[in-house]
Amino acid sequence: MNKFILHPKNPNKREIAMIVERLQAGDIGIIPTDSLYAVACLMTNKDGIERVLKATGKVEKKAKLSLLCKDLKAVADHTLPYDNHIFKTMKRYLPGPYTFILNANNTVTKFFKNNKKEIGIRIPDNEILQNILEAVDCPLISTSVTMEEISESELTSFEAMENKYENIVDFIIDGQIDVAGETSVLDCTSGEVEVIREGLGVID
Repeated sequence: MNKFILHPKNPNKREIAMIVERLQAGDIGIIPTDSLYAVACLMTNKDGIERVLKATGKVEKKAKLSLLCKDLKAVADHTLPYDNHIFKTMKRYLPGPYTFILNANNTVTKFFKNNKKEIGIRIPDNEILQNILEAVDCPLISTSVTMEEISESELTSFEAMENKYENIVDFIIDGQIDVAGETSVLDCTSGEVEVIREGLGVID
């Protein structure tokens, strides 16, 4: 397993390029976000998606998978059309620790066995991840690390992630997460914005 230790605000470009190369080669890895560490791969990596699910002990039909996008244009490219008030809400809160549940279009659903119709959308406020997303040609698919056998005090710990996943994933990034917790979740699939969970992201 490859380990990358990156500065959270000024990540090394050479190492970012190495991570992108690993992702494009079909690898999965542990990446930092602005909430929890996540297990991720390229959205187009069908085998990788299966490995991500296996790594976290989740079943595709029930798993809460999120698409990590670099900006709102990338969101629109992978979802069905949504109303302007939903766009304004996303623009208001993103980037940040929020997950918007939207209706996926077929550029996303074709990579899932059960033709998943809804997908969580994230634009994390994390420099390392933003640098990766700028360099790849599609969003990443991800799910938060599983918390079994990891205490609350270890949620930001690179060592805890390494110990748990070193024989499961291909690479891990030490992103120096300071505050860990769940994202706030807003369901927009009905055409309205419904708050499902209040997490790190403040909703007002």
